[in-house]
Amino acid sequence: MTDSDERTPAPVDPGATPVVLEAIVKQLCLATTYNRQAVTLAPHILYTRHGELYVDAVTLEREGRAPKELKLGTFKLAGLQPLRVTARRFERSALFAPFEPRYKGETLMVVG
Repeated sequence: MTDSDERTPAPVDPGATPVVLEAIVKQLCLATTYNRQAVTLAPHILYTRHGELYVDAVTLEREGRAPKELKLGTFKLAGLQPLRVTARRFERSALFAPFEPRYKGETLMVVG
């Protein structure tokens, strides 16, 4: 295998992980930018996959508007910049299934 064949994980802001952990524990929303759009997320789980950090969250707002349908999305933590905890609380969504096999052994924090 050559150096060009190896996958290098995307850089994550070292301050991002504690922000996500705080939001999950306190059940507070995150405000961030994803794909150049302002979003408000309700983070439900922080986990690793192939050595990179991911957060599964419900998007509550995109560009200041509620989505037509609530969905649980997967976001690479490196793609959520800048990231801050808001005062907006959220409840655990029925869309979230914490015991899915993909989370087994990979979970860092899950909403209560």
